[in-house]
Amino acid sequence: MNEAWLAAAPSVLIAIGVVLLPGAAVIAAGWGLRSVTAWLFAPAVSLAVVAVAATAAPLAGLSWSPLPVAIVAATTAAVAFAVRRWVGCTEAPVPWDAPAAPSRRTAAPIAAAVGLVAAAATIATQLAIVFGDPENISQTFDAIVHLNAVRLILDTGDASIFTVGSASDIDFYPNGWHSVVTLVAQLGGGGVALAVNAANIAIGAVVWPASALALAAAVFAARPAALALTAALTTGFGAFPLLLLDFGVLYPNYTAYAVLPAGIAAVWLLLRTRGRDRLRTALLLVTVCAAIGISHPNAFLALYALTVAGIAWILGAAAFTERTRAAVTVAAVTIPALALVGVGLWRFGRTNEEMSGWGAWQSSAQAFGEAALVAPRGYPITVTTALLLILGIVVVVRRPARWALAGIPFAAAALLFIVVSGLPVGTQIRDLLTNPWYNDSYRLAALLPIAAIPVAVLGALVLIDLLNRAARRARWTEPVRMGVVALAAAAAFSVAVGPNVTATMHAAQGAYRLDGSAALLTEDEQILLDRLDETLPADAVLIVNPWTGGSLAYALAGREVLELHVFGTRTDDEEYVDAHLADIDDDPRVCEAVDRLGAEYVLDFGSQNVFDSKNSGTERSGINDLEPSDRLVLVDAEGDDARLFRIEGC
Repeated sequence: MNEAWLAAAPSVLIAIGVVLLPGAAVIAAGWGLRSVTAWLFAPAVSLAVVAVAATAAPLAGLSWSPLPVAIVAATTAAVAFAVRRWVGCTEAPVPWDAPAAPSRRTAAPIAAAVGLVAAAATIATQLAIVFGDPENISQTFDAIVHLNAVRLILDTGDASIFTVGSASDIDFYPNGWHSVVTLVAQLGGGGVALAVNAANIAIGAVVWPASALALAAAVFAARPAALALTAALTTGFGAFPLLLLDFGVLYPNYTAYAVLPAGIAAVWLLLRTRGRDRLRTALLLVTVCAAIGISHPNAFLALYALTVAGIAWILGAAAFTERTRAAVTVAAVTIPALALVGVGLWRFGRTNEEMSGWGAWQSSAQAFGEAALVAPRGYPITVTTALLLILGIVVVVRRPARWALAGIPFAAAALLFIVVSGLPVGTQIRDLLTNPWYNDSYRLAALLPIAAIPVAVLGALVLIDLLNRAARRARWTEPVRMGVVALAAAAAFSVAVGPNVTATMHAAQGAYRLDGSAALLTEDEQILLDRLDETLPADAVLIVNPWTGGSLAYALAGREVLELHVFGTRTDDEEYVDAHLADIDDDPRVCEAVDRLGAEYVLDFGSQNVFDSKNSGTERSGINDLEPSDRLVLVDAEGDDARLFRIEGC
């Protein structure tokens, strides 16, 4: 495995460049080099630039490549530089500055940089262990459409939301994740599977911890200890990022949630910014919202859900304490407006009954406990994170005026999780609150670490402050105190091997294992796909069953198939062939339909489907377990259930 990952390292580094460089150019132009807080937004800005460029490129007549990204990045950087000049500051004003104390001004960027590198290395290792091999795919239902969408973008040179949507025959679909993956494939030269895993490592190991650090910088004024602890804690929860790479697979939500902490941070910073710099911070918020929304719209709703109460709290408190006309007016106008926006978002974001039928996991009492300790799905508790969370919750409850912005998002995330996983299907409040997430407990469980980390950091800071007071009484020197804090932060990384994470990793490994029992694509089927260049003419069109992994011949081997996804729109001829191809020797209608479709080959991957259910895929049973005949000529086979047939005599 080590040799395989060493060979994959260039693609991983390219993916990291894709999620860092465009945003870095914008941040450098808009904030300069001194603001540690601003630089932590670079990955979020990169995702916005890449996703917007992907949809804008075809409108400008450009094929998808790094060129549209460079154009959008340069344009955005120019705007950022102009706004910076208009703000009129050579150095970033509060709240963008590092802490005021000279020692902290030096320590903050070091803590952020070292913490980010350590978190990136740790999470990258976790993900590599889960994936097993850099060419392994997720053996899950949603992987079919996502991998085929990547291939479609590479073939058409169009990464817009409309092209991604066409992979599953819908009008449009979020393209943030697909845009990053296709750039990695183009620049790295590897296959789709390698590009997918490399991009996922970059998103999980760089975008996620950087965004979490941005939130820590906003909540804790870039305190070095808070930054170091946040970096450590991003490695210590199984519910994110690991869970979304196991279930689904939910690549778009995974990408959007990785940026979500940066969105929360931008909201909190906007509330604290004064003067002309409000425009710059507001534009940053809009940019991060674009990254979130284009990656997955329900993550934008999550941003609203986790911040709306905090906004109301801050504005209401300002109106009550300042008692100025301006403060009262802002609160009186903004709070009702936010309520109306929420109504509109929830109405727009509703999903239909067929898509939102996911059931509850447990009782509401069990859900409360899992939410409080961020151990959903019955995963074991890591004692360190549990104790820090409990202590942090106590601090928030005792001092809500000071720590509301740390506690409110966690309370909102916990409420959503308790409702969706602890209330039965059909409960009105459940459908009202959690329908935009398909009433899916997995998607809302993944929000818990995002919102919980600031609370856990707060709990850790209480302990560090107690230690510092004891150190001052003992007259420890500043270097000694900083060394102790550094050791504490290093020890905090032990959560990366805690039972909560290791149990989630073990469960997720099953979704990437390539063997004879793999749910979507078995080892024999993969070997057969690898030989298609030798066994098929270049212009061959394949009849496939998406349920059994046959449609991945397009994503992984670049061969044209009739159906890209299970729920794609089928013609009458496709439906008839799917149901009756086995009768081709006796039913002349089958040959007639095959001729109209222009297909000459069939991939038969047996009857095992991705859900391992006899009730799934029955509408395509006519192309499973075929027998060689006069009109179905066996061309290639691997094992018992991976076979390629040529249709003759039609």
